[in-house]
Formats: sequence, structure tokens, C-alpha cells
Amino acid sequence: MAVRTDTHGILSQARSEQREQIVEMLKKAYWMEIETVMSYVANSVNPDGVRAQEIIESLREDIQEELGHAQQFATRIKELYGVVPGSLEFSAEQTYLQPPDHQTDIVHVIKGVIEAESGAIDFYNQIIEATDDGDPVTNDMVIAILRDEEGHRRLFEGFLREYEAEGRA
Repeated sequence: MAVRTDTHGILSQARSEQREQIVEMLKKAYWMEIETVMSYVANSVNPDGVRAQEIIESLREDIQEELGHAQQFATRIKELYGVVPGSLEFSAEQTYLQPPDHQTDIVHVIKGVIEAESGAIDFYNQIIEATDDGDPVTNDMVIAILRDEEGHRRLFEGFLREYEAEGRA
């Protein structure tokens, strides 16, 4: 292991416990993003119908953004002396993003996206609180990612309102 000469900040030896806690949170965030990418791929391919096209297009755009978030989390894990986990450490949790029984059930997809984005928003706010006092780099990064997640949720809430107004939700 390389010798660390810094005495201040999150990379200092004195802050190793706090750093390890942050790395664990970042690993969870990393897996959340990876799982969301997998589900968004499925939900951007499976739906049928003319009305599904806007949802499909939006999910396809979001896949790239969510993958970028995962890469940011992975990079920050490494920078904090952590190890980015491999696939054997993955455990799926997002039951609400599983493809619907009927490929025309677009409301199911919309509600799943809203739930996924809401979960990310809640957890990223926890990371922001945990890093507010001592890790400004992670804090800034997660704030920027949080903004993206809030925008995704807001977009899909609009889709849901449209379906509700038409009596389809």
C-alpha cells in the first residue's frame, strides 16, 4: 500500500473510518444505478403500443445517464481507496422495476421509474448529509447526480399525471 502523506481531508489516515463509511454508501449507490440500468434496458425494449414510444425514448436516454452515474460512483470509490465491487457482489432489490405482465402496461413502467428515482433521491440525500462535513468532493458529485434524479422523477410524474387525466392509471 502506498504511503499517504496527507494530514487533512477525507483521504487522511485519521479519517479512515468516515471514509470507509462513505465508500460503503457509494457502493450501494453504484449498485442502485447498475440495477436501474438493467431494468431500464428491459423496460425500454419490452413495451408495446404507440403510447409507449415516448416512455421508451425517455428510458433509452436515461440509461446512458444512469450508467454515467454508476461510473462516477465507481471512480469516487477508487479515489477514496475503496475497491469497486464485481458482479458476484450484486443483489437485485428493485422489484417495482420488473417488466409488467402485459407489455402494454405502460403505467406499471412509469410507476416503477418514479419509485426507483424516489429511492435514489432519498439515498443520495443521505450521502449528501454524510459527506457535508468532511468530503466536499463526494458531496458536490452526489448533489449533481441528485439533480439528474430529481429531473427524471419529475418527467415521469408528468407522464403519470397525463395517464391519470385520461383515466388510464
